[in-house]
Amino acid sequence: MSQLRDHLIFKLSNRLRFFFQSRRLGKLGRRVFIDKNVSLLRFPKNIMIHDQVVLKKGAQICSCNAKAHIIIGERTTIGFYTFIYASEKITIGSDCLIAPFVYLVDSDHSISKKMPINQQSNTTSPITIGNDVWIATGAKILKGVKIGDGAIIAAGAVVATDVPKYEIFGGIPAKKIGVRK
Repeated sequence: MSQLRDHLIFKLSNRLRFFFQSRRLGKLGRRVFIDKNVSLLRFPKNIMIHDQVVLKKGAQICSCNAKAHIIIGERTTIGFYTFIYASEKITIGSDCLIAPFVYLVDSDHSISKKMPINQQSNTTSPITIGNDVWIATGAKILKGVKIGDGAIIAAGAVVATDVPKYEIFGGIPAKKIGVRK
């Protein structure tokens, strides 16, 4: 067990949130900890959360349309006030640590100057995060990114390109700054 999971206390309020959300979501695994003010938005049947996931206070997970899907693997922790917004698909592997204030979004706006931006459609591309990945505080993961198993994303990084297995990326835009040993 991890230090976090060793000290989780499933109060009655956590159990009630679990019970309520288990009726709404496509999947809610065993012993999922749902803290207060967690929002599971728009199309909750398209959100799949596996066993022993921790969703900390203020996290927002949004399947933005009827075709969008979000999958969160076993024993992954989603940090305080982290936003995960899928217009197509976001997959997060098992044993991941997603720190507070991280933002994952698999879409952005078209930018033709022929019409106002707010009238243009979004462009989308799935995000895939492997197993055993650590995404540090304040990082942004943009559409189409694949993060390999064991990778680390430094605090405040803006990731717009793929991250190979066990590599450490940081900066704006994010680039390789190290390798996990």
